[in-house]
Amino acid sequence: MMEWVERGEGREWRLQKKREMAGASLHLNCTTVLAGLQENQTRVQLPGKTTNSRVLLLGGTGRVGGSTAIALSKLCPDLRIIVGGRNREKGAANVAKLGENSEFAEVNIDNVKSLEAALNDVDLVVHTAGPFQQAEKCSVLEAAIETKTAYLDVCDDTTYAWRAKSFLEKAVSANVPAITTGGIYPGVSNVMAAELVRVARSESKGKPERLRFCYYTAGTGGAGPTILATSFLLLGEEVVAYNKGEKIKLKPYSGMLNIDFGKGIGKRDVYLLNLPEVRSAHEILGVPTVSARFGTAPFFWNWGMEIMTRLLPMEFLRDRSKVQELVQLFDPVVRAMDGITGERVSMRVDLECSDGRDTVGIFSHRRLSVSVGYSVAAFALAMLEGSTQPGVWFPEEPEGIAIEARDILLKRAAQGTINFIMNNPHGRWKRIQRSLDWGYTFEVLTNTVFPFSRFGGR
Repeated sequence: MMEWVERGEGREWRLQKKREMAGASLHLNCTTVLAGLQENQTRVQLPGKTTNSRVLLLGGTGRVGGSTAIALSKLCPDLRIIVGGRNREKGAANVAKLGENSEFAEVNIDNVKSLEAALNDVDLVVHTAGPFQQAEKCSVLEAAIETKTAYLDVCDDTTYAWRAKSFLEKAVSANVPAITTGGIYPGVSNVMAAELVRVARSESKGKPERLRFCYYTAGTGGAGPTILATSFLLLGEEVVAYNKGEKIKLKPYSGMLNIDFGKGIGKRDVYLLNLPEVRSAHEILGVPTVSARFGTAPFFWNWGMEIMTRLLPMEFLRDRSKVQELVQLFDPVVRAMDGITGERVSMRVDLECSDGRDTVGIFSHRRLSVSVGYSVAAFALAMLEGSTQPGVWFPEEPEGIAIEARDILLKRAAQGTINFIMNNPHGRWKRIQRSLDWGYTFEVLTNTVFPFSRFGGR
């Protein structure tokens, strides 16, 4: 079932505008004024008929979708935002916060007719209705291609992301631009990595050899039970990493490293997880050694995750119904702790090159629930501006986010950050790490423990 409150111009004009959008040429000609990285200081102004651009947020009553709606309304007040979901009461509450340029649509993403009806009248659909782990179909993407609607998702699952990528040719044939894994991590982190690699290749004689993604989130980051379910489901997946071009499989939540995330976050323990940016960065950016790690707080949550991987069989952790039972069991305790730990988030991306050039990008925010909204909104606006070509792309692909559009995307995503640096030589970080362990830091990338220098690191 679906309910619309129709505003703006007629359907014929909107269908024509959708065809223009599908060709990645919306011509928004946005005027953007950047004045630092504080929230509410960047505005995107839409001229002429594009003022009526409509964005449908599936999962719009959830934490990620709701945060994205708020960010879009702040960055671009003229956008028409449709909050899509099943809960009419929550939808009405969200619309009341967003103001007159918003509306609610009751949409069931498991119903093809409901999906296609919702997509027929919008210019961009943003799929935030996770978790994406073990989803059997890319139903929203398929509906977007069928209705010739631009598509963006915040997928954080490797299998789902590459299944979405398999629709590349169909999206090209339908003239539909689409981006998968366009959230904060993966998403903004992919763009950070792409820029580190691009700058290194343009300024260095050496070749990029090693790329490492490290993430930290306090508690659930204010994202609620969805991120808890995602974390548990990831514990049921073998970790895929790359060592000198060789694909290797490792135990989840192993290979702990103590990483300095810098200002506002400090040193945190992080553990290997199976995340989609590892494979996409390896294949698209051509870096031979790639891994990704994640850690949380308080510290005993990390211990609990380690214990779960040791005591619970992988089959149990791959069962969505059983994982949902775990979420219901732990959610009250986790929410109580969230009130104490806060929801700080940080991403650190390290690139090491064969000539000794090592650079780092760091992105830290006090509130994940706010930062994820700005991150997704930054991708949505880039797509509306025509940055994305027809096809299905990862964020680091220039067909997904054009190279010249990366800088403004990162600045928009970085609204309100407490620390945001890019292409910073990280000799200082290496000195800190060496002083901590006197040069005996180890990284587990195979069944044997090797010094960092074995992989071109320090």
